Amino acid sequence: MASEHFPAGRQGWRIFLDTNVLIAGLSSRTGASACLLDLGDAEEVDLVLSRYVLVELDRVIAEKFPHLTERYDAFLKEFCFELQAEPSISRIREAAAIIDLGDAPILAAAKLAQVDYLVTLDIRHFHTPRVRAYLPIPILTPAAFLTVFRNFLENL
Repeated sequence: MASEHFPAGRQGWRIFLDTNVLIAGLSSRTGASACLLDLGDAEEVDLVLSRYVLVELDRVIAEKFPHLTERYDAFLKEFCFELQAEPSISRIREAAAIIDLGDAPILAAAKLAQVDYLVTLDIRHFHTPRVRAYLPIPILTPAAFLTVFRNFLENL
C-alpha cells in the first residue's frame, strides 16, 4: 500500500515535484504544497526537480501568475533542490505512450531520478494503472504525502 512506503537505507526522502505542486506552494504560504516546500527548505526531505519542470514553471508564472515572480525568484535563489538530468527523447517517448504528452517529460524524469515519491496534483493523468506499472513508487498528492510523512515520524 502506498501510504506504508517508507524509504529505507537513505538519510533523506527524495521527492520529485510536479510543476503544479510548485505553483500551489508558491501561490499560498499555507496548504499541503506550501508545507512540502517548507519541508524541503528545512532539509527534512530532498526535493528533486527537472529542467523541464523549471521551464514549465517559468512559463506558467509569466503567463498566468506574474504576481508570483518575486516569490519564484526567491525560491530559485534560496531553496535547496536537486536538479535531475533530463531524460532522453526515447525515454520521453516511452513515457508518452502511457501518459499525456505534456506530462511525459515529468514522468520520465521522475523514473530516471529514482526518487522515493512523485508528488503531483494531477490525479487524472498520474493515477492510472499504466503509470503505476511504469513508475512503481507511490504517486501522491501533497496532502497524502504529508500523511505518510507524519505517520513515519509518529512511528519513530
